[in-house]
Amino acid sequence: MFGETAQVSAIAHLIQLAIAPVFLLAGIGSILNVLAQRLARVVDRSRRLEADFEAEDRAGQAQIKTELHLLDRRMAVVNAAISCCTASALFVCVVVAILFVADLARFPFGRPIAYLFILAMLLLIVGLMLFLWEIRLAMHSLRTHREVMPHARG
Repeated sequence: MFGETAQVSAIAHLIQLAIAPVFLLAGIGSILNVLAQRLARVVDRSRRLEADFEAEDRAGQAQIKTELHLLDRRMAVVNAAISCCTASALFVCVVVAILFVADLARFPFGRPIAYLFILAMLLLIVGLMLFLWEIRLAMHSLRTHREVMPHARG
């Protein structure tokens, strides 16, 4: 009976260790949600421009081509950010799983756990940097639209 209580206590301690990575997973999930929404908006805008392409004159078509090129870059950057953040979440899940397996099986997995967690953080950092890059591309697109549109005087 005492051995079973000690085992339950050890599992409770492992669950406590796994709570921080689980909160990290919730944060990564939120970031992925934002990235997916941005990707959907870019795709919708691209489809609208492609549908309007034939109806435009040459100048309008040139403008649409320029914007489609920028939207294509944004899609590629958001896809890369989603890939990095998803891989980060995957490695966090692997870390949590190894924490349990290592303790229950009494395997010394300290270094692999640390390396996987570092890899997860590096992937998250790259994903966030890509997210910032995509935001810069979006701001560039807004500046381009403002240059083309006549300024309203009020």
